[in-house]
Amino acid sequence: MSKFNQYRREYTLGSLEEGDLNPDPMALFKEWLDVAVAAEIPDPNAMTIATVNAKGQPSQRIVLLKDLHADGFVFYTNLGSRKAQELAHNPHISLHFPWHMLERQVRVCGTAQPLSRSAVAKYFFSRPKDSQLGAIVSKQSQPVSSRQMLLTQFAQLQQKYANGEIPLPDFWGGFLVKPEQIEFWQGGEHRLHDRFEYTKQADTTWHIQRLNP
Repeated sequence: MSKFNQYRREYTLGSLEEGDLNPDPMALFKEWLDVAVAAEIPDPNAMTIATVNAKGQPSQRIVLLKDLHADGFVFYTNLGSRKAQELAHNPHISLHFPWHMLERQVRVCGTAQPLSRSAVAKYFFSRPKDSQLGAIVSKQSQPVSSRQMLLTQFAQLQQKYANGEIPLPDFWGGFLVKPEQIEFWQGGEHRLHDRFEYTKQADTTWHIQRLNP
């Protein structure tokens, strides 16, 4: 029998009370992200994103948050990828930030809207040249016969653009996730965790409620 049911620990690093809350969840998220960065957590901007296909089957993957605006969360991807194709048919999306070392997590539900080409270009050309080439080589989410094929194509592109600027691929894009609900979770002793859920109202204000752990 598995011993996983015996793995447990107490969460004792902190608490979250009404007085700790910012009325703007994006401001509170920025505070928490800054703490995660200062704590030198590996990949503090890593987030799991969940999308749903036409059959209602959800799928998840980890991507990196690349920008944070007052009105949402930004990430970039190949527009031919599974996530981008699913978002094209159903823009509803969920994000999850798992900051285990801080005994914190944040859950976001909202909708994803494509970024402008100018915003995409600004980010794409800020990447290291080899990362730009990697984005061109990868037909993301599509089958590939071998890793060697990827490496060969990558080497060919390195040679082709050794002395020139790499063009912005038309299949490279990004999304702004506009949140409709954000939950902040802080681990607590005896599994009595602190959870606060912000829900956006029709007048763009946020309703805040404490949830049972």
